[in-house]
Amino acid sequence: MNRMNTVLLPCGEAVSALGMGTWCMGESPALRAQELAALQRGLDLGCTLIDTAEMYGDGLAESLVGEAVRGRRDDAFIVSKVYPHNATARGTAAACERSLRRLGTDRIDLYLLHWRGNVPLAETLAALQSLRQAGKIRQFGVSNLDLADMRELWALPGGRDVQTDQLLYNLGRRGIEWDLLPWMAGQRMPVMAYSPIEQARLLEAPALVAFGRRHGMTPAQAALAWLLAPADGRPDVIAIPKASHAARVEENAAAAGIMLTAAQRAELDAAFAPPRGPSPLEML
Repeated sequence: MNRMNTVLLPCGEAVSALGMGTWCMGESPALRAQELAALQRGLDLGCTLIDTAEMYGDGLAESLVGEAVRGRRDDAFIVSKVYPHNATARGTAAACERSLRRLGTDRIDLYLLHWRGNVPLAETLAALQSLRQAGKIRQFGVSNLDLADMRELWALPGGRDVQTDQLLYNLGRRGIEWDLLPWMAGQRMPVMAYSPIEQARLLEAPALVAFGRRHGMTPAQAALAWLLAPADGRPDVIAIPKASHAARVEENAAAAGIMLTAAQRAELDAAFAPPRGPSPLEML
């Protein structure tokens, strides 16, 4: 297994800065072998963080991940997520058990609340703490929570044990840089960026295509390298692109070795402007 740049979670554990997403994977039997090969190739290349959720294909993505890591579970850092409507005291525990069965494992490394629903955050936090105490999950976090949500969460018992906020973040979706990311940086909490190439839509952006041609990288590599590069006022970033072909995984993994210069970052900022004020949290 190759070495990969890592990011430290608040608990002190190092995870791969470039992971793999699985949204929309596992749903087609005809693509299963190809998708398994992609995930296994990613593990070989050091992209050991694999993100999934009970929502993805009603558990089919979790089953795919379970098959991909069979026989090498200790190589992988598995992230999964609980539906908001399941995030009650009893519902979280039951959802976690179902995910564990589909994943074929005895623990989830990082378990996230998928987005905020009607269940009080305090109840969900207590449920996540109980799962951690029972050894069913190793750490917990959240996804799609805005700054007001995070401040509320931070003030609750157990709120400061949250390891990440998984958010929609890419060159074309930079609104969280205004207030949420600086707050997370202050707490030394990394952001986990989902849809880092906007479900491949960014790959056709003329400015990104031209940038890649000028600098000898593909549009995907440029977009991922921009996310992974250190930036003032921004926390560390974990990017989780989805790729269902081994060749695409290899392309993505190569982005971790690209160090953008200040001039290149400025060029991308000119093409994909940072926010000029606060904006509502974006989600996909």
